[in-house]
Amino acid sequence: MIKVKADFVEYTLDFKFEAGTSRGVLTKKRTFFLRLHHVDQPNMIGLGECGPLDKLSIDDLPNLSKVIAATCQKLNDKKLPRDKEEVYSLAKEVVSEQYPALRFAVETALLDLINGGKRIVFDNAFSQGKTPIPINGLIWMGKEDFMLQQIEQKLKDGYSCIKMKIGAIDFDTECKLLGMIRERFSAKDIVLRVDANGAFAPDEALQKLKRLATYDLHSIEQPIKQGQIEQMAALCAVTPVPIALDEELIGVHSILERENLLRQIKPQYIILKPTLVGGLAACEEWIALAEEQQIDWWITSALESNIGLNAVAQFTAQYPIDKPHGLGTGQLYHNNIPAPLSIDKGHLYQKGNWDLSRIL
Repeated sequence: MIKVKADFVEYTLDFKFEAGTSRGVLTKKRTFFLRLHHVDQPNMIGLGECGPLDKLSIDDLPNLSKVIAATCQKLNDKKLPRDKEEVYSLAKEVVSEQYPALRFAVETALLDLINGGKRIVFDNAFSQGKTPIPINGLIWMGKEDFMLQQIEQKLKDGYSCIKMKIGAIDFDTECKLLGMIRERFSAKDIVLRVDANGAFAPDEALQKLKRLATYDLHSIEQPIKQGQIEQMAALCAVTPVPIALDEELIGVHSILERENLLRQIKPQYIILKPTLVGGLAACEEWIALAEEQQIDWWITSALESNIGLNAVAQFTAQYPIDKPHGLGTGQLYHNNIPAPLSIDKGHLYQKGNWDLSRIL
């Protein structure tokens, strides 16, 4: 019987710039790397990342390192799972649903280990370097000239889908920036998504959505704060811009709660971030429920390092690649873990080698 030994290391990621969101400006991000060692082959190591988002994740807690240490104790000497279903079962056994980022880390570290400890979480056309994943180019909040500079760079880099964070600066200025893109590119040439991160007040949201609709947007993420179910449902029923639920999915754990949420709100889209919603098994459940109700979806990373991003990308590639996903966050940090992930013309590719000397 093959057993595992578990430990972890804490790591601080440094942003290349002040990353503005409606919840504040990010300059650093704390993350943890879970390391699962094959007892009989100690150099075979599965890696997973636990990196909750500051002020958003339900497991963004000061004592998280103690929780991870206790989880490592639970994992020590456990029998190594044989397949994905056994991995998901063991992850649920050792990690409470109250720690979604940690469950994601356990799932991905186990999947990596059973695939040989080579950062292959899922063996598919993407992880084999054959098929890239289309991604959106992310425009961070900031002063007008900074946002315009980012837009120009993304267009120059060949992205066909751009996602702009809104809600932190003057709404008129944000509309002006969207207008500048639309003056140059039609919706056929450039798909525009916006992310409000819950910045609109419910009583002003519809008017703002009507104005945003003039820019022929693909969608808006989370126009009002999560937890306002009736207001969000009313908005989704009449919105001129398709609405994607994002933060709304956080902390919704049971299959019945998830199904009821989708039936109540009836969104046009949902956005899945494994770190926030409870890992890969949770994402699979959300996808199945959404598709039953004819709700479309896409997957987004949540500011993980390249360890987490690699896992999210390989999971994404288990599904048909028919839309841009939000997987362009690997270039955000000065000190990211060097990885075989590269972006070219709005597509994420897997090719090259890992350098794990910082965390192994």
